[in-house]
Amino acid sequence: MASVSDYIKETRTELTHVNWPSREQTVRFTTLVILVSLATAALLGLSDFVFSKLLTLLF
Repeated sequence: MASVSDYIKETRTELTHVNWPSREQTVRFTTLVILVSLATAALLGLSDFVFSKLLTLLF
């Protein structure tokens, strides 16, 4: 049981060394992730539509 408590103590100590992002950075990166996800979804949707139409024309 001592090993579990040692692990928790060491984990808490390591978390004090973490360089946490500011609120502004978090909002900026979250917005960026959402925009890139939407752009990727639009690109994949458009390519799916185009390839579907091409296959319909070929067959």
